[in-house]
Amino acid sequence: MDISLENFQGPMDLLLHLVKKKEMNIMDIKIEVIIDEYLNYINNFEKMNLNIASSYLVMASELLEIKSRMLLPNSDDQEEVEELKENLINRIVEYEKYKELVPVFQDKELERQEFITKSPSSILEYKNEKYNSDLNVDCLVEAYKKMLERVEEEKPIRTKITKKEISIESQILRIKEKFKENRRIEFTNLFDIKTKEYMVATFLAVLEMVKFGEIKIYQENSFETILCEAVK
Repeated sequence: MDISLENFQGPMDLLLHLVKKKEMNIMDIKIEVIIDEYLNYINNFEKMNLNIASSYLVMASELLEIKSRMLLPNSDDQEEVEELKENLINRIVEYEKYKELVPVFQDKELERQEFITKSPSSILEYKNEKYNSDLNVDCLVEAYKKMLERVEEEKPIRTKITKKEISIESQILRIKEKFKENRRIEFTNLFDIKTKEYMVATFLAVLEMVKFGEIKIYQENSFETILCEAVK
């Protein structure tokens, strides 16, 4: 036998493999053949004294019951046997459907990692009486957009899919460390790594800090560089 239990994710996975190995139409499975194949498979592992997960043995006992009932002549419970067979076939069919969806969900999971989300909130929450001149959140958003355009021209932003997400909280801590070195920092200097997830998380962190009065943003004169300053 050229396959092992490690290749399967459970007894239904093994049953589906046996169906395909016999090149059967999954809607017209010869259940007695599949039962024999499965039981032979389990018996071979037992003869080799290999550990078998309990779920495989539970399925083996279920298949043995179906097989024993099928072998009984003139049994009064043939209707129940047919029901057991039909139920097993339906379970194999359903398992195949779920298995076909696994790659789809895996792709969706990878796509989801490209996004950084934040709970919806009113932009009015970010109004800060400590702003100088007419600077507001719209100005900050516009400055952020221009910075993205500039980065795009200099070097395309490449999104790297990673299991480790960049959180807003971690960026807030990083920004606070920067302010320990200098109380006043140019807005664009907060974005020292030019990746999409990093820049989005940093921008949201700046908004959060403005919202809670930890920093103020201003321009000394209209159209000049936007500055961020730590609030004592």
